Amino acid sequence: MDVEVCVDAQAASRRAASVIAAAARSAAATRGRFVMAVSGGHTPRMMFRALADELVPWASVHVLQVDERVAPAGAADRNLALLTDGLLSRIPLPPSQLHAMPVEAADVDAAAGVYSRTLESLAGSPPVLDLVHLGLGTDGHTASLIQGDPVLEDFDRIVAVTGIHGGRRRMTLTYTALNRARLILWLVTGSDKAHVVKRLRSHDPMIPAGRIRRDSALVLLDRAAAAQDA
Repeated sequence: MDVEVCVDAQAASRRAASVIAAAARSAAATRGRFVMAVSGGHTPRMMFRALADELVPWASVHVLQVDERVAPAGAADRNLALLTDGLLSRIPLPPSQLHAMPVEAADVDAAAGVYSRTLESLAGSPPVLDLVHLGLGTDGHTASLIQGDPVLEDFDRIVAVTGIHGGRRRMTLTYTALNRARLILWLVTGSDKAHVVKRLRSHDPMIPAGRIRRDSALVLLDRAAAAQDA
């Protein structure tokens, strides 16, 4: 696990955007396609906006979601709303190359299987994503892999639906999908994350984030999030 500490959240976000852009250019040049999955939450907002200003071969890029709340179209707490506002509305990504999680389906468990097949069609079987962007919750969760949820022990599927957390079920990539990625990019900012960053860096298996593979992982922190490791 490589760790970089940036001066503040804005600098960490710009660095994350530059890493994604470089990975996209490399993958497009060598494999003709760049397939990435991005997380939601408030932390990546600046990263998305910085990425829109980077040199990215969008015609060769496919964007998937790491996780999404099971909620109606347009719901304010949908990760897709943040992604659209921060990135998609600012870039020339072909509409067919955005692959939103089908959380509006009547049968979301079946829809998770459909999304699994989407991953396989884009990244092989089993799918190997070029890049996965992850955040870190103050409780140690990442993606929608939340302590106590049965999905944490689901190694047969690459996409699954959780129980109810914060009033919503969630569709999420599982460890099986996340841990195959060529690059795992963590972006973690804020002093409220410092205590759990320490546990992430020690590979603490008692938090969901601690079970993400360490090799091929880059952790970008601001100074506040890195405070307990100083």
